[in-house]
Amino acid sequence: MVIDPGNLCNHYLKTSTVNLTETNWQQQIEFPILGLLQLLPLLAMVLILLLRNQRLQVVVGFGFALAELILAIKLYLNFDLSKTGFQFAEQFTLFSNFNYHAAVDGISVIFILLTAFLCALTIIYGHLRNFAPREKYFATLFAVESSLIAMFVTLNLLWFVFLAFIQIIPIAYLLWTWSTSPEKDRALKRFLQFMATSILLLALGTLMLGWQHIETVKQLWSFDLFDLVHIKSSGSFDSIIFFLLFYGLAIRVPLFPLHGWLPRIAEHGSIAVAPVLLLGLKVGIYGMVRFIFPIMPETVMHWHVYVVAFAVAGVFYAALLAMLQDNLRRLLAYAVVSHTSILVIGVFSLSPLAIQGSIFLSINFGLAIAGLLFMTGLVFARTNTTLLPQLGGLFDRIPVISATFFVAGLAIVGMPGTPGFDAAHLVLEAAMHHFGAVVTIAAAVGNVIAAGFLLWAFQRAFLSAPQHSRKKEIHPSSGLENVLAAAILLLLVIAGFYSEPWLELIETTAQSIGKPFGRS
Repeated sequence: MVIDPGNLCNHYLKTSTVNLTETNWQQQIEFPILGLLQLLPLLAMVLILLLRNQRLQVVVGFGFALAELILAIKLYLNFDLSKTGFQFAEQFTLFSNFNYHAAVDGISVIFILLTAFLCALTIIYGHLRNFAPREKYFATLFAVESSLIAMFVTLNLLWFVFLAFIQIIPIAYLLWTWSTSPEKDRALKRFLQFMATSILLLALGTLMLGWQHIETVKQLWSFDLFDLVHIKSSGSFDSIIFFLLFYGLAIRVPLFPLHGWLPRIAEHGSIAVAPVLLLGLKVGIYGMVRFIFPIMPETVMHWHVYVVAFAVAGVFYAALLAMLQDNLRRLLAYAVVSHTSILVIGVFSLSPLAIQGSIFLSINFGLAIAGLLFMTGLVFARTNTTLLPQLGGLFDRIPVISATFFVAGLAIVGMPGTPGFDAAHLVLEAAMHHFGAVVTIAAAVGNVIAAGFLLWAFQRAFLSAPQHSRKKEIHPSSGLENVLAAAILLLLVIAGFYSEPWLELIETTAQSIGKPFGRS
């Protein structure tokens, strides 16, 4: 199928609800809400670093996290589902081609909601674990939150890459400062090696796109989405750009075989804080559907079968390795790789329904992996271990934490009553239609294997008798710990039984992204 990038650009311009060539931030809200969503965490970071009273630091941290979540909810409530394209556009010139250009569609809005929610929970988790120095912990989290929100609203690919680079610094600080493992230095080194490779690939691909834009329209460099969709296809040159951008984002996903940093970070980095921000928010998946798909539709169409083949291999590879783990942290790391592969299968099915299902599965995944990682962290705080042979019999002492771990595990594998059920159904249906029974059965069998090893891990950690005597008594969960667990549990159940509003939020954008590929 031959796709005209010019027609794709016209489609995007026609479906936009604002004139993105002009400075226009007042769409439906009387203030620049996207700018405020990015600046509010930075303001919180500065205030917390200036304060010396620990109680005030906690109050300010909780207050700003709640304010950011309320602002994200206001964005959702004011988003007009009846309109297609982008809304709430904000634009002004900074210097040269590094212009600020922000707007949101349904996919952006749902990722912003998830970001605000997970960051609020991470603030609570850090308070429960008594991470010190408290002011640096809170400030680092708000720095990460600001960069994440900025990545989800920017329409400038160079801004996106720059923010991905900036984000590595506070996340690396989280991994190193609040890790208790003696091998944290090696884990951090592996993380930085992979992330540096990711940024290098993204930067090269972005610069090549900017240069190609000059060759196409004979104007200045530009990295704006609405300029880059004008670029005409140039065969093999496009394939080079595609793989630079794809591999750069696939490392962040992470997708087999580019996942090598994750097991080491999971075992020797901070248990929950940085992994929740790295894995719960699928920046790699978002970057693919936001930039690669609309800019390079022909190239995506040409290579998507090969991408799906790697994803299918990743489902089984990671699932089988997960079953061999005795460390709960490494087991969860391989669970991430396995289920991420299912997301990629859905996205690269290239149909609107599959893209819609994959994005919703990403949101489900973010909530579920946060639940698994937070609960694992709370278990570690009591037992000082995540080795499965040394755990066991925890359900009687910490029932709410145990139940949340169990439900989050069911959500990962898409059991009925969780948001993953509807999402996985859309993904598998599209895979059956476009790739046939082999790919679909492979993905489904991989999901069954995943259900097996997650339930097996739950049984060993929480239900069976411990194989070794414990050195200290397991104390019951506190009220705030129960609030943290119940918040995740409640949201998973509500989103599972009332998934229609979230699917409707994503639907129009998914149709717009998938329409150029001509698939139903």
